[in-house]
Amino acid sequence: MENKLDTKKLSEELLINRQNGCHQIDDETFEKVYEYCEGYKAFMDSSKTEREAVNTAIALAEKKGYVPYDAEKKYAAGDKIYLNNRGKSAIFAVIGQKGCKEGVRMVAGHIDSPRLDLKPYPLFEADEMALLKTHYYGGIKKYQWLAMPLAMHGVVVRKDGTKVEICLGEKEGEPQFCITDILPHLGKEQAQKPLGQAVEGESLNILVGSRPLGEPGEKDAIKLHVMKLLNDMYGITEEDFVSADIEFVPVYKATDIGFDRSVIGAYGHDDRVCSYAALSALLDVEGVPEKTSLAILADREEIGSMGNTGLDSEFLRYFIADLAQAEGLEPRHVLSRSRCLSADVSVAYDPNFPSVYEARNSCYLNGGVGLSKYVGSGGKSGTNEATAEFMAEIRNLFDRNHVLWQAGELGKIDAGGGGTVAMFIASLNVDVVDIGVPVLSMHAPFEMVSKLDVYMTYKACGAFYKEG
Repeated sequence: MENKLDTKKLSEELLINRQNGCHQIDDETFEKVYEYCEGYKAFMDSSKTEREAVNTAIALAEKKGYVPYDAEKKYAAGDKIYLNNRGKSAIFAVIGQKGCKEGVRMVAGHIDSPRLDLKPYPLFEADEMALLKTHYYGGIKKYQWLAMPLAMHGVVVRKDGTKVEICLGEKEGEPQFCITDILPHLGKEQAQKPLGQAVEGESLNILVGSRPLGEPGEKDAIKLHVMKLLNDMYGITEEDFVSADIEFVPVYKATDIGFDRSVIGAYGHDDRVCSYAALSALLDVEGVPEKTSLAILADREEIGSMGNTGLDSEFLRYFIADLAQAEGLEPRHVLSRSRCLSADVSVAYDPNFPSVYEARNSCYLNGGVGLSKYVGSGGKSGTNEATAEFMAEIRNLFDRNHVLWQAGELGKIDAGGGGTVAMFIASLNVDVVDIGVPVLSMHAPFEMVSKLDVYMTYKACGAFYKEG
């Protein structure tokens, strides 16, 4: 008589069993997860702009023995160096036992996030108020930035080259700022507009004052008062805004979400969460890695990676070329043998908006680090696609190192889409695959991620530096 198939065993061998990752780790690992995320929350609170993220990252790296890169110096295995690119992007590297001979191992994230930048001539007075005109940066839903507290961050460079750093609105007792919204009693016309048209970009003007200076009837008396206060605090004039990088960002601190504290809410998870994972994993590498390993914190990704601090520039290629040539190697040969994890956030399935997701091919909270063969939009346009061979290697790497992972796409095919830095690194003939933390409310002023997924992304980066 023919034996019956053991279908349960067969199912375990042949089928994917997707389940909440919390069922797959023990209490001791959970303690590590929560402890790691406290460091991440501290990083977020001190890194609300790309400049601040670079400064914080360098401070963390220097505590671990990293020193500024010197192109004139020849480095040996175990040396720890960093390149600060104009204060807005950075590369951190550990020279491996084999140097660059077999290529380098890179994990690349970005540290810019959607925000409101000031225009060159931002300050104006209208109808008894002083306001600042903004130009939004990155993909935002404009209505989300109304009627919420904002802080002022950035630098002003005077004509003589002296630099003034500004951070106002984050500390207890400091003034904060806000964009007004229309009251519902008078918002009938606004409510009838499509959501994307209800708020115009030119109306994102920030309230900064209402008290005049001088005698009644004097022109621009409120504007003058605001400018005097800025001059008293920072020694700047109105013209200095022309040579400034000033950003307005949400005041929110990184905080635990939920009764179980399993989720972190913060501004700027996209993509500082993956950048922190890439950096902290490199800083925690034990001993000397076999291959030279890099953590790349890039700027400008949210607007296409263009510019000399973004990865559609040459700064990464130049850095690797310098390392290669110092070892007597051809840069193109080093790049061709290199591999990269493009560490950018993925989208988490949201049961409040199920119509835009394809449930079978979505990432979920607590499912582990997201692994994406491609992103892009429509017919896979505007993206890199990892080879099947490289995908298999990464799957195997994660499984060997007990990294919880899941595969997913960026929503339904025709629902939208997005890109990462992967295609720019792939253009250097490097094998690249996208990994990252799944995010709820991506690009909103307050985003959410699972602590477990954050920790697994850190473990994934560490495994890649060690064995990739």
